[in-house]
Amino acid sequence: SEGIGFISDLRNLQPGDIDPVFYVVAHEMAHQWWAHQLVGALMQGAEMLSEAFAQYSALMVMEQAYGRDQMHSFLRHEMNGYLRGRGGERMAERPLVEVEEQGYIYYNKGTIAMYYLKEMIGENNVNQALATLLEQYAYQEPPYPTSLSAVRAFREVTPDSLQYVIDDLFESITLFSNRVVDAVYEQDGDEYVVTLSTRSEKFRADSLGVQTPVPLNDYIDIGIFARPLNGLRLGEPLLYERVHVTASENTFVRRVSAQPRDAGIDPYNYLIDRQPETNVRRVTQR
Repeated sequence: SEGIGFISDLRNLQPGDIDPVFYVVAHEMAHQWWAHQLVGALMQGAEMLSEAFAQYSALMVMEQAYGRDQMHSFLRHEMNGYLRGRGGERMAERPLVEVEEQGYIYYNKGTIAMYYLKEMIGENNVNQALATLLEQYAYQEPPYPTSLSAVRAFREVTPDSLQYVIDDLFESITLFSNRVVDAVYEQDGDEYVVTLSTRSEKFRADSLGVQTPVPLNDYIDIGIFARPLNGLRLGEPLLYERVHVTASENTFVRRVSAQPRDAGIDPYNYLIDRQPETNVRRVTQR
């Protein structure tokens, strides 16, 4: 309907804002594949095959149109929507693979999960898994595919070292608490030596929201950034690196070629974090 955004007044869009009409059209066009070709069985997880995949397809269209930097604000918006939704859950939160009429899971969490999967295993591998699903199930008569069919397809293109990501994103309710404890720099000639101190925790939640700590054995991004421009939250990455995190307390010392403005752990909020606003801090001179 017009009310979904086609009569929006877009004259006041600011740098970094997403055109909502462009996004809505991309999402609805994606349903020509997800739910019109690939039709999920009428059971738990069906919305993952339709809405979560449509969200991902729209996100990748927007990334091509607007660039990766613009996607970070959208992901932050989706993260906040998921956290608000689970905070107001009155019945039972379900893993994405078992979602049932819970929009904050298949829309908001689905967007984050699919984008993070792409970041970890690569866009080509995600595309390969989705193409395999279409080859196997497009326009198929019953029995229809389920969310487990998608999980199997993702596992087939995911290396052994990253199989845990499939568990975290689809088969369990996994949350992180990443935060920057301190971020300082010293100038050394033409370079800047940045010391980034972080704290990380990982939790599994049950259907009632009770959280249990689990050991860390995860690959998490760290980044050091220049001053942001054009209304973006973070500037150009001076350093962006994926590190293997197994301890809660970590200190990273890195050299960059320009004066840093911000530094963080999982700075783009790819992981589902209980307090995503603590992931980045302004770097101060020692």
